[in-house]
Amino acid sequence: MAKKTLFTTEFEIHASPKMLYPYFQTASGLSAWFADNVNISPEKIFTFEWDNEQRKAVITSFRLNQFVKFEYLPESEDDNDDRSYFELRFETDELVNSTYIKISDYSDFDDMVELQDVWESLIANLKKVVGG
Repeated sequence: MAKKTLFTTEFEIHASPKMLYPYFQTASGLSAWFADNVNISPEKIFTFEWDNEQRKAVITSFRLNQFVKFEYLPESEDDNDDRSYFELRFETDELVNSTYIKISDYSDFDDMVELQDVWESLIANLKKVVGG
């Protein structure tokens, strides 16, 4: 059984949570920056596709314009008891008119440097899309 770890990081982006939120909880928004393709089933199961590999997830909690948490569907027996997830949370600094995206990524991926690079690349994609 692979041991899972919690990775957290934070990025500043010059866009409001209200403007960013659709990019975090809709299939079309997530397709624009997060994955090569994202579909959502009538049962509200998101299918994320990267390089022809798919992972399925559901939104387990959210608050409009504040955060969204995706939990991956189990791919093995071990996953049933300890599911991988990622959470995207907004914090705003009114003084400097910036939004910070706080990312929590809980998975069995153990190379934290590479995971930081992955999220930096994803957030760079997001900034290109939203101009932030």
